[in-house]
Formats: sequence, structure tokens, C-alpha cells
Amino acid sequence: MRINGVWHRSLRVDEQDGWSVRILDQTRLPWEVVWLRLTDENEVAHAIRTMQTRGAPLIGATAAYGVALAMRREPAALEAVCAMLAETRPTAINLRWAIERMLAALRNLPPADRAAAAYAEAAAIADDDAATCEAIGRNGLPLLQEIAARKPGERVNVLTHCNAGWLATVDWGTALAPIYMAHDAGIPVHVWVDETRPRNQGAALTAFELGAHGVPHTVVADNAGGHLMQHGQVDIVIVGTDRVTRTGDVANKIGTYLKALAARDNGVPFWVALPHSTLDLRVADGVREIPIEERSQAEVTDLTGRTADGRIETIRVAAAGSPAANPAFDVTPARLVTGLITERGRIPATEAAIAAMYPEKA
Repeated sequence: MRINGVWHRSLRVDEQDGWSVRILDQTRLPWEVVWLRLTDENEVAHAIRTMQTRGAPLIGATAAYGVALAMRREPAALEAVCAMLAETRPTAINLRWAIERMLAALRNLPPADRAAAAYAEAAAIADDDAATCEAIGRNGLPLLQEIAARKPGERVNVLTHCNAGWLATVDWGTALAPIYMAHDAGIPVHVWVDETRPRNQGAALTAFELGAHGVPHTVVADNAGGHLMQHGQVDIVIVGTDRVTRTGDVANKIGTYLKALAARDNGVPFWVALPHSTLDLRVADGVREIPIEERSQAEVTDLTGRTADGRIETIRVAAAGSPAANPAFDVTPARLVTGLITERGRIPATEAAIAAMYPEKA
């Protein structure tokens, strides 16, 4: 997507040396645009754990390049490197999917051939993600076109939670891809951006990239969504996801479940955008079976922001001595999901529909 009018991917091989990897340091956004250079698998693992790079599809592609970086130095360490990278984040299935794809491509090769093959496979994963997200945008666009046709001359109000744009993928994004295409097609789309506590991915990242692309948007407190829906100010909810079960249950950033409940109560369509790499057909019951990452208490008790004089500071906002719990995701049952926007089309969030759309996975 665009930064200062220039099109970027969120992950790329460094143009100068041809082997290291560049990512946007998302912990520095929206205050600074900093491209990090990653040179080995340990730096990749650190970037994923600390959320310098984040978003389910993007961490899968980044981990794939982590394998490639490792193969330059220690091609015999394939299994150990893949196991280490697979443990960096537990909830997003794209990470395990990418690692398993790298293992399948490299395991039976002679060690001397693994580095070149690893870079080729990582590039293929990244290109696939970009093409997949563009297709998700095309398949989601008609939903916004239909709303616009029903209310000519009025804006189309979309509510989204967390960040599921190009910063969470290699390019385009999942939930934001239809929004970008609608905006570029001249549809008067407006996005309600949930701040998405505790890390504020909405306020910091979604707002940043929508602003960079020129899409009208408004940041709202996480608990404002239900109120907006009650007053007819939300036409559709579109979110991304970190894992979708074979029965259509959806794991996404904490707070998504509450948006789905409010949408159901107010008759607002609740759509989930996902690439094929986010499907986990080994899991049936999302609430019981999907592991939910518990992150640091400090993400809840502390806030980071820019002071009036331009300094980036972290302050504590919780009472001294108070512990905090920080489940990073929740699961929205399939019964609350209007439908899934995939690169192959739009389908109901049902086991039969998913199996029919992805027979090779079933």
C-alpha cells in the first residue's frame, strides 16, 4: 500500500545485499516509519515475539524468510530452526502453515541446496499472500457496492477491529482490502476504527494506513461499536482473523466476539476476511481447541505514546500493585458470522461450505 504516495510491501528482501530481510517496525508506528533489517532467524523470532512484525499472514511469511536466513549459515539445522520459529506465537495458524510448507519444500533436499530453495519458497509464500489478499478485496468489494447502491449519496460506514490491512499481510490486507478497492472505485466509504486495546493496533496501525491511502476514517473507543450500531451508524462489520476452524468459528483480536454479539443484536452484517492459510481444518470447536495467547501484563497496565514535545514515552495507567490479565484473542462462534470473504469467493461460515470451497484441505 501507499506511504507518502509510494507503494510498498510490508516485507521484502533487501535490495542492496539481496539476502537480508526488511520489515516495518510496527512498534514505532504511527510516530516513525522505520524499516528494520533482519539478518538471521533469531532476529526474525524476536521481531515476531515483540510484535515488531504482526498480523497472522505476515508473521507466516516473515517466519518463512527466517528459515531462509538460517539456511544460509546452517542448512543442517532445518528442523530445529523451524521448531523454534513455530513457537514464537501460538494462536495464528498461518505461522505453522508457513513453517510446514517450508519443511515440505526443504526436508528432502541436500543441505547445500536448501538456502536457494528456501528463498524461492519464502518468496512464493509472500507472493501468494499478496495475490490472495488482492482477491479477497475483489470478492469483498460487492458487499460495499451493494450498500452504496441502497443509500445513494450517503457514505458507507464500515466498522473494523484490530488491524487487518497491509500492515498485517504482505500487501493489500484482508478486512481492509475491500475498503481500499471501494475507496479507489469512488465509493464514499468511511471506516470506524476500533482503538483495539491493549496494544491499540486500530488507533496506531489501521488509522495510519487508512490515512496514508486517503480513506476517511474515525478512531473510536473499543466499547463504542454497540452504540454506533444502535443508532444506525454502522452498515457492515468486516474483521480479519488469526484462525478459522472447519466449522467456521473465528479467532481474532480480543474484543471481536463482543462486536459480533452487538452486530447480531442490531441486525448488522458481520463478515470475516481470511486467506486460505488461516484455515485450520484440524480444529472443530474454536472456543475449546484454539490456544489463546496470554501476553504481558504491561500491555494492559502501561501505555506508549508521543508527548506534546515529540518524545515517545511509556506510562503506567493502572493502579500500582494491581495485576492484569491479557488474553490476546477471543473466539467468535460461527453462528454469529454472516459469512467468510476468501480469495475464492464469499461463503457461509459452515463446515459444509468451507469443505466445498477448499476440498483439498478437507
